[in-house]
Amino acid sequence: MNIKELKNTLLSEYKYRVELHAHTCPCSGCSQITPKEMVETYKALNYHGVAITNHFVYQNGTSARDYVKNYLKDYEEALELGKKAGIKVYLGAEIRFTQNCNDYLVFGVGEDILVEIYDLLPMGVRYFRENYKMPKGVFLQAHPKRDNMEKIPAELLDGIEVFNLHPNHNSRVGVAAAYAGENGIKIRIAGSDFHHSGCGHEGLAAMLSRELPQDSFDIAKILKNGDYLLEIGRSNIVIP
Repeated sequence: MNIKELKNTLLSEYKYRVELHAHTCPCSGCSQITPKEMVETYKALNYHGVAITNHFVYQNGTSARDYVKNYLKDYEEALELGKKAGIKVYLGAEIRFTQNCNDYLVFGVGEDILVEIYDLLPMGVRYFRENYKMPKGVFLQAHPKRDNMEKIPAELLDGIEVFNLHPNHNSRVGVAAAYAGENGIKIRIAGSDFHHSGCGHEGLAAMLSRELPQDSFDIAKILKNGDYLLEIGRSNIVIP
């Protein structure tokens, strides 16, 4: 079997394409993409699903339940639009603890879990990982080698976003890949970090899976099992 045949075989077996890192407005203030535009964009790119991973940060004076209900509005709108368009929409979050500017992607979450996470954001990442269990979830550091990211012990992570393909940031993907290998980090993902129209970074990364994830917990399960591939730049296959 030559390389072309191998690639075609892999694509036939891992045929479901899912974006793992995307932001909508108004939930993420840095995004210019509405839930409607997100669904339409990824449907047009022949993706089978897109995870809405909006920024999830602590706000003094806001209760956890109120914050999460507001946070879910974009996701819920995209979910309903996705059902009509025939594309899956998954709930994720890009959480930030109050101690620094590090960002972490979480999958395997629902409303009640996000409420619990919110109240722990002021406690810091070590306290969170040592005291809050996510047996059906995963905790992944986003773009760990980008400017202003602080190094944390690898044992606090389930995985990292090796390939963050936002064009306006230097995420040092080669350094991130080496870091994952040197520290035995098993879960390695890719994300477009899609925020803006006109930058050309929509659908630049995908998780390729054998089965279509049905929800956020299925994404976490697939990542934990390690039975997935990554697609970079809409045509390049990476074995994580």
